[in-house]
Amino acid sequence: MIHYVSGDILLSRAQAVAHGVAPKDPMKQGLARSLHELYPAMHKDYHHWCNLTHAKPGEAWMWGGPGGVRVINLITQEGGYGHGGHPERATIKHVRDTLRALARIVEHEGLRSLALPRLATGVGGLRWADVRPVIEERLGALPIPVYVYAEFHAGQRADEPSA
Repeated sequence: MIHYVSGDILLSRAQAVAHGVAPKDPMKQGLARSLHELYPAMHKDYHHWCNLTHAKPGEAWMWGGPGGVRVINLITQEGGYGHGGHPERATIKHVRDTLRALARIVEHEGLRSLALPRLATGVGGLRWADVRPVIEERLGALPIPVYVYAEFHAGQRADEPSA
């Protein structure tokens, strides 16, 4: 079940936080930057995974950190390759494909809750009106609470209703 909430996703009580990135993303903007700063090992491990698998848009990769932290990197964009490379804009096709991969991770890992931002609407450049229906289509049937942070309020914990 999808719940649209307002607050700071970094304060979420969800079992996993998902966010959009590009392959080998430098993670220097938006939520990716905050997650990179909080979990530098996640960033390093993500780049290692990208190099090993030749990661492409539409894929997803989960990182498990200290204390049970789980961050799911959703590849919604091309680019970010090489030193100083910049990610390209996201596409609805990549969002749709990566959300399919996310749903498989949720089921395979037995996750009990998930939080994600207004995916691909910041650096990704997509319109929320175009992304929201894709989130509902791909994640709406999941039997867990999915908290979509529709409004960001720094330092404010969102009201995350249980299933």
